[in-house]
Amino acid sequence: MILVVGGAGYIGSHLVKELVETEEVVVLDNLTTGHRAAVDSRAVFVEGDLGNEEDLQMIFKSYPIKAVMHFAAFSLVGESVVDPLKYYENNVAATLTLLKVMIKNNIKNFIFSSTAATYGIPDVELIDETTPTRPINPYGHSKLMIEQILSDFSKSYGLNYVILRYFNAAGAHASAVIGESHDPETHLIPIVLQQLLGQREKIAVFGSDYDTADGTCIRDYIHVTDLASAHILALEALLAGKKSTEIYNLGNGLGYSVKEVIETCEKVTGIEANVEMADRRAGDPAMLVASSQKIHSELGWKAERNLERIIEDAWKWHQQQQY
Repeated sequence: MILVVGGAGYIGSHLVKELVETEEVVVLDNLTTGHRAAVDSRAVFVEGDLGNEEDLQMIFKSYPIKAVMHFAAFSLVGESVVDPLKYYENNVAATLTLLKVMIKNNIKNFIFSSTAATYGIPDVELIDETTPTRPINPYGHSKLMIEQILSDFSKSYGLNYVILRYFNAAGAHASAVIGESHDPETHLIPIVLQQLLGQREKIAVFGSDYDTADGTCIRDYIHVTDLASAHILALEALLAGKKSTEIYNLGNGLGYSVKEVIETCEKVTGIEANVEMADRRAGDPAMLVASSQKIHSELGWKAERNLERIIEDAWKWHQQQQY
């Protein structure tokens, strides 16, 4: 069985929905930001915390866990600056507890959800895994700390791991049964779609004078189902003994500007957006785009779904959002 920590959250629930097709799955989630309704009914659900040794011991003693996949981080950059203690307690300390209990129970396979925030503001346009990691906020620092811990634990305790650095996860499951639901919502595509549904008055675009084709920031959006498929390929490689200590970027390799995203939302929905231009936000680089060549060459993965498909699936979800 596979333990998915944070499997009731946005990305975790989409991974679980794909993973239950081939594996037995246990989900551990404290439902702080996750949704019980998002967990596929074929998975075993345990309400508990990755920082609680008793919860973890119960799972590891009750089920034959062969790998752990970790999606249970707090991930709001702004909040991490205001309240870094919350981020270091959950993203670092609680993850250390999880790893400690895994080692005690001789569970050696770990898939870690990391982030493009580990790169900070890179000085290259196309970011690969050799780009220096220089995080500029506590969220990015907390993720990079776990990456270093995993490297040390691999050397000392034989832990096998794959680290997946996401860029901008977006979209929803094609069935529209699960999708993206955050409170507060900070991601561009759901914010635009909420405005088109009349749930927001306007959309603020932060900066129109960047050194890009249309003056707005360019970001790398990847369909959440493509993310899920990358995790499954990484898991299969770990379980087969093919990979033991790898880091992979996950992105589409292209990048779309804020204006392109808004225009594509308008095209998909047939509704005109109410857009307001605003000042730049501090720390926003003009362009963040990933090279995913490494995972393509080693595991055969690439992003299959383009921006229009991302927005089509997200729009179906937002029109009938259940949680």
